[in-house]
Amino acid sequence: MTSTAIGLPDRYRPLDEVGPTETTATGVIHCWRAKDRILNRDVAIRVHTPGGPAAREWITRALTAGGLATPALAMVYDAAEGSEGAAPGGAAYVVNEWIEGRTLAERLAEGPMPEREARTVLRRLAEGVAAAHRVGLAVGGLTPETVVLRPNGLVGLRSVPAASGSVQGDVAALGELLEYCLTGRRPGTAPAGRTAGMPPDLAALVRRARSTEPGAGLSSVAAMAALLAERPRTGHTADPQRAPDESDSGWLRRLRERREEERSAGARDDVAVDPAPTRDASGTASPPLDARGLPPVPARRHEDDEDDLLPLSADRDDDRDGAVHARDHAPAQERRRRLLVVGLPLAALAVVIALAVYLGNVISPDDVTGDQSPVPSTPSSSAPPAGGTAEPDDTPALTISGASVYDPFGDGDPDNPDDVPLSFDGDPSTAWSTVTYRGSAAFGNLKDGIGVLYDLGSEQALTGLGVTGTAGATVEVRVGDEAEGDLDSYEVVADGELGDAADLSFDEPVTTRYVLLWLTGLAPSDGGFSAEVAEVTLTPAG
Repeated sequence: MTSTAIGLPDRYRPLDEVGPTETTATGVIHCWRAKDRILNRDVAIRVHTPGGPAAREWITRALTAGGLATPALAMVYDAAEGSEGAAPGGAAYVVNEWIEGRTLAERLAEGPMPEREARTVLRRLAEGVAAAHRVGLAVGGLTPETVVLRPNGLVGLRSVPAASGSVQGDVAALGELLEYCLTGRRPGTAPAGRTAGMPPDLAALVRRARSTEPGAGLSSVAAMAALLAERPRTGHTADPQRAPDESDSGWLRRLRERREEERSAGARDDVAVDPAPTRDASGTASPPLDARGLPPVPARRHEDDEDDLLPLSADRDDDRDGAVHARDHAPAQERRRRLLVVGLPLAALAVVIALAVYLGNVISPDDVTGDQSPVPSTPSSSAPPAGGTAEPDDTPALTISGASVYDPFGDGDPDNPDDVPLSFDGDPSTAWSTVTYRGSAAFGNLKDGIGVLYDLGSEQALTGLGVTGTAGATVEVRVGDEAEGDLDSYEVVADGELGDAADLSFDEPVTTRYVLLWLTGLAPSDGGFSAEVAEVTLTPAG
């Protein structure tokens, strides 16, 4: 088919028609994949029939979108209003960036997405739509057929902009896409508000996005993107079955809080007397209640002071008239006497221990040995001159002064950053780990890898690394001189697999300050793929 057949300039050669036909109030829009003959690149061309004034509003929206630069929205390269006829060069058209990848509809035909993947896809898409809203453009056309999953893990909307749209319509469409990603139910095929099987926070987000009630919906797409970014980390997920307020009754919660207050307050010097119990209509005594309607909490019992515990029951064998006899606490003078009897020996013991530690630090074993050894008649040739000091060892200590997660291809939310120090704390039972990725050992096909960048504090000479970690995970050892360089700025000096005691030796010694342990492949774990780095040790040169 020639470009003139659909009313396009000769610069664009149509290849095939893609995507659904968009019917509007002013006409029909067809989308074509085409070749830009001048720049020799594929583009997406949408043709509005008829052209002229009927397409003017759409072309104006396209010119507004031309000022956007976000990977989530296809860039607008060209737009023309044309004329009402379909003569050559007379059609209204918009030329978009062609986005490679498979559509969201094709991906969801295989089944719902995991929660983490759905959050990432919708957050990135919402951030792009929010950028359009900031310049006054409602995008429209947010459907599974127009959302494309790029090969590099990013997301793109192919048809920008639609013939018409509204801000609230974009919010509702994103909510429907989120529900589709999590449940596999296409928007419009299930009753509105049905969110069974979805995480509670995302179910609430879908309801708010689709709500038309005043004050119940989302204020903006930017707010939706922010809520999607606030997800719990793997391994620290709250109990999804019930909210914290439903874990016990309010009475038990208040009682627990009161007991904590009593423990922190400790024993009191004043006399504590039980209030008189109350009796019900049958004459049975019941525990008295305090001002808050709670039963009294007993004081903590000590082994040497049985009388410090106030009575919990109002019944006494020898109480014929039903009255309760209160018992006093031990007098304050008795407590002080006990404190002196117990505290003074403990204080003396602490002083003795402190003196022993001090003398142990001041008088070293070398000093004692020197006093007992005979003084040589002539100084040894290897001994330092009198009054001098021995030459220090020039070999630097191989230490790691700090580390951080290195995730240049991630979404800005690195995997478990707080656990990185566990990978060089000297304890192989503790570890830093990636999160669990679904679908593929290649990080769920979301990125090329992730790593930990170790800062040695200064340049040190190394011949290798010893690593304890997840068996089967593959790694590269890279070195570089910058703390925040891109991946290619770090030179690969070794590679291999992790295990109980992997030895990643270099072909020749290197001198560097920064060592990057770059994970290139994960190992199977529960429900997906992950890797742990339990302990990293440096192998010195020489």
